[in-house]
Amino acid sequence: MAHTAWQASTAYAVGDVVRAVAQQGTGFVFRCIGAGTSGSAAYYAGLNQTEPSWPKVLYKTKTSGAANDEGFVVDGTVTWAAVSAVSEELQKLSPSAIIELFQLELVSGLHYDPGDPPATTTYYFHAGTNELSGNIAWAGTTYTRFPVQAQGFEYAGTGQLPTPNLTVANLNGLLTFALLEVNAYTPGNDLINAKVTRIRTLKKYLDASNFTGGSNPTADPQAEFPREIYYIARKTAETRDVISWDLASVFDMQGVRGPKRQAIHMCQWVYKSAECSYTGALPTCAKTLADCENHFGVNNPLPFGGFPGVGRFT
Repeated sequence: MAHTAWQASTAYAVGDVVRAVAQQGTGFVFRCIGAGTSGSAAYYAGLNQTEPSWPKVLYKTKTSGAANDEGFVVDGTVTWAAVSAVSEELQKLSPSAIIELFQLELVSGLHYDPGDPPATTTYYFHAGTNELSGNIAWAGTTYTRFPVQAQGFEYAGTGQLPTPNLTVANLNGLLTFALLEVNAYTPGNDLINAKVTRIRTLKKYLDASNFTGGSNPTADPQAEFPREIYYIARKTAETRDVISWDLASVFDMQGVRGPKRQAIHMCQWVYKSAECSYTGALPTCAKTLADCENHFGVNNPLPFGGFPGVGRFT
């Protein structure tokens, strides 16, 4: 049965399960563990939000007040606990088959001209290794059956982030054509920094249109594993048959140096720019601490949020 969306000012009983309205792709739904009435729309509007701040970790034990870092949140007089949207099904003796889907998103301004976008800026595909054998409709989007091999997503527990590899068939030249267009806009890019989203759900939750007669009483577009997001790090192969890329997590800091802004003895802002923020009458700036004090005053805060001599110059 599909999980219903959370509603404001609504009575909920213990055991009721809802999904977030806007926060999707986390793999969580929320079970009522304390009956009551949900918060009002006016209350959340006062907090500049439209629904509770849903937990981002699984519920374990309620030990204190509204602490969503413990997997639960108090909403009005209701207490919600974060639970996996698919765990109960996976614990069955014969669980539904896992379906793996992919989204490949191009980046505006890097892979194409934002003023003249190509016909397709996001590719939706799946490996076709399931009983459905054709295209798959999930959450209203069609994922094209496409020969693809994705591996290396497992977390080894050694502290290293996964560095998956994505190999896609190129028999029809579709991705070669995409690479040609991308490289014509940014030479040598090869789709570097394109966003790859891995989505996994279960067959029983797929859209009704996938099934004979167009009916599936267990269809649920929110029942999925937590989404995994990676970015293309480099192209490793391109032949007539396949194209292969290595992927990297957004948290992979290999090769990144800190601080990002090099510390030097002169100010790096453009004079009278939005960063500098000086709008006075002095015509020039030597980009030294003394000049900055002349412009802003010794006891006045500088545009970077501090005071002269604190953190801006070395």
